[in-house]
Parts: sequence; C-alpha cells; structure tokens
Amino acid sequence: MGNPRQSLGAVLAALAVLTAGGCSAPAARDAVPAGSTQTGSTQTGTERRGGPLTQSAADIRRTVESLRRVDDLPLYEMTFHGSYDVEAPLTEEELAAPADGWACSLFSLPAAGPGDRPLFGRNFDWNPSPAMVVHADPPGGHASLSLVDLSYALGSATPPDLDDPRARRRMAHAVLIPFDGVNDKGLAVGMAAVPDGELPPRTAGRPALGSVRIIRMILDRAATVEEALAIVRRYDVDFTGGPQLHYLIADATGRSAVVEYAEGRLSVIDDRVLTNFTMTGTGERERAADARYRELDEGLPAARSWRDGMALLQRVAQGHTRWSVVYDLADATARVVTAKRWGRVHTIPLVQR
Repeated sequence: MGNPRQSLGAVLAALAVLTAGGCSAPAARDAVPAGSTQTGSTQTGTERRGGPLTQSAADIRRTVESLRRVDDLPLYEMTFHGSYDVEAPLTEEELAAPADGWACSLFSLPAAGPGDRPLFGRNFDWNPSPAMVVHADPPGGHASLSLVDLSYALGSATPPDLDDPRARRRMAHAVLIPFDGVNDKGLAVGMAAVPDGELPPRTAGRPALGSVRIIRMILDRAATVEEALAIVRRYDVDFTGGPQLHYLIADATGRSAVVEYAEGRLSVIDDRVLTNFTMTGTGERERAADARYRELDEGLPAARSWRDGMALLQRVAQGHTRWSVVYDLADATARVVTAKRWGRVHTIPLVQR
C-alpha cells in the first residue's frame, strides 16, 4: 500500500471466546482489495510469519497449547504469544465469511458527577457464532480489551474444535479484528454498519487499513478522541468486500465523536449515540426518528452505573443481539452479556490474573 509496516507485538493477548455472533460482515475480516498480494507463511531462523502474525515455533506452541474450554456457553480462553503487524492485510485464505443484516446500537456516557464513571456500551447484532474477548499489550502501545466475532477468523460460525491445530492457529488472528474495545487510557471505540454513502476519493500515497483494522490501530495508539481522530485522518479506510461502517469513539474525559464517510468526505460528528443510519447532515429531529437512537439518547441522562447502561442495551436489543458489553472507561473493565442472557454478566478486567 506504499506505507512502512510497523510490527506491533502482543506480549500477552489472552483470548476468551464467548458464544455470540454480532453485527459482523466481511468488512470486519479486512478483505484484501483486488490486486493485492500477500505471501504465505515462511520460516526464517526461529521466526515464522503467517500473514500478519510473527511468532517463533515456541510462540506458536505456547499459543496453541493454551487454548481451553472454560464452560458450556461455550466460553474459551487462549493466550496469544508473539507479535503482529497492525497494518498488514489478511488474506481470503485466513479469514472469510458471508455478509448481511446489521442492527448495532452504541452509546457513550460521561461521568455526570462525583462517584460516577464514564461508560461505553454496545449491542452487537448478527448471526449466532462464537465470539472472543481479546486482551492485547503491544510493545510501544496501549494495553486493550476488545470483542471479536470469531467467525471472521475461523471462516465458519461453528464453535471451534480445540483439538484441531488449524482452528487454534486461525483463532490467534482475532487479535487483528476487534469490533469494539477499550484501552488502558480509557479510550473506547466501536463500529456499526451504515447504508453506503459517497466515499471520499482515495488519497495518493496515503496508506489504507481495513474497516476494523483501524479499530486495532486506535486501541493500540490513541489515548484520547483527538488522538484517535488524528489516526483516522492518516489512513484511507477500505470497505472492500463488506458494508460501509461508521464508528463511535469516546474517552475517559467524556469526549465522544462519531466518525463516518458520506457525501464524499470524512465527517466527525459530536454525538454520544450510534445506530445504523447515516448521520452526516442530520439534526436532532432526523436522528430521533430512529427508534433505537431515540431510546438511547433519551435514556442516557438518567443512567449512572454499568447496570444502567446494560439496562439501556436490553431496551434496544434485537432478536439477533449476540453480545452486549458495557466498558468502564475509568479502569477498562468490561461487563459482557451473551445472547441476551441478562442475568449472567461476565466481568472481565483489562489484565487477566
């Protein structure tokens, strides 16, 4: 793509898989644009490159051997060892999946007073498939916790066979395809599908990133909304192979913004709610016409805790809501509900113990 690749490693990326499938589509698997090429795995000394992952034989063995089933959700856990290139594309052989129907809902809730905590929530609505909670701590970057629809690493919505080394190897790529997440600076980001808008023309010499790879870049390198926006402006986001997305970004200070591409330009919109309509050029009345947007916007002023945030997500859940997550931006803890099991909340800290 004409950009130098900077390899960012995950010293520790513990991956816990939750059976869910959500608002996911080929854009989430960073499909390689037409004309792109990428070599297969090669062995150089003790390092093995498998697409964008770089691991020694020992790293691969430790990653594969760490995979285990935790409960009958099914819930899985895996620790990723090695490094990854955040700008390298994934091949169709590595990641492939069908695309269709989305209905995601996201919100940002700043701390309103003493004792309140800034929150970021989202429903991920899509077909049933495994999902994964990814803990990553890249050298030179921010530690993060994110959620991934695992079908885009596995190429299938079928829960993985942990005795199959090929499935284990593919699962490691989930570190590169976050759908939402938070980092140790309290910066959170999530995406939702949006009707195709008029994309801006590609900028000569500007590198491109896939539509969820940009989320990984933001989690790794941004501490504030402004830093995240600066990253977005440095890249052309490539939606090849899937629906167009827009993004909600928020930080621990209470700042939030919607990023979308419409009317031939990149738009940054001050808002705290995101659903599945194009927001560029709209006002309060047009936005309130969307039922899920209106429900969240009207409910946020009374919300104070992560439980309030989860209750809001329950109110806008769809028949195909696969996971609901509320991130605490003060300590980067995630509360996760899978498949609308509202009485069963997984509390997941940023760092696994």
